[in-house]
Amino acid sequence: MGIIKVNNIKLFANHGCLSEEEKIGSEYRVDVEVKASLKKSAKTDNLADTVDYVHLNQIVKEEMAIRSELLEHVAQRILDRFFREIRMIRRATVSVSKINPPIGGNVEEVVIILTKKR
Repeated sequence: MGIIKVNNIKLFANHGCLSEEEKIGSEYRVDVEVKASLKKSAKTDNLADTVDYVHLNQIVKEEMAIRSELLEHVAQRILDRFFREIRMIRRATVSVSKINPPIGGNVEEVVIILTKKR
């Protein structure tokens, strides 16, 4: 088993329960970690034999563009697509962070972390 990480994917989106969040949006950070067998790709040096991190990033961008009230919902959609589209993945963790959330205090970020395995 090997690990591929895509860290600090920065995006702007309109997630949240408040109407203001839908209108003005917020900055987000997404971190992804997937586990898969990387033995074959380590030997063949062939992209078809590994998990393409460009594909992971594309899924994150597409799912983050779909508005949700809860970050948990966004993270679950990302995980579901990983497992649906990339058969090699055995386990994945997605971390979705809302930067400077509007929660009535000086809070740097809130983070939702979900993990799924095959």
